[in-house]
Amino acid sequence: MSIADDLIRLEQLRDRASLSADEFQRAKNKLLNTPPTEPVLQAINGLHRSATDRWLGGVCGGLAAATGMQAWIWRIVFVMSLCTGFGLLVYLALWIFVPLAHDLPLLRAS
Repeated sequence: MSIADDLIRLEQLRDRASLSADEFQRAKNKLLNTPPTEPVLQAINGLHRSATDRWLGGVCGGLAAATGMQAWIWRIVFVMSLCTGFGLLVYLALWIFVPLAHDLPLLRAS
């Protein structure tokens, strides 16, 4: 979601009286003063294994959610790369080091 979309959503909340003028101004200032993060970093930080779309470890389902590609495409990529053994190493590393979706901590509103 872009900053413009977030600002529009904040204005809609203010117009529906869900936010007071003071709350709107604080949220707008926080949004505008937050340093932008690069989409690649957001995707990497948000990467997790899928708890629902999984055959083995949920790696392909998690990659599908992070990239917007279908999980079956990721599965084909890993199966095709098994010939070199590199695909298996990458898959195992992701299975070990990427957290499962339901293991992620809940985000709290500040």
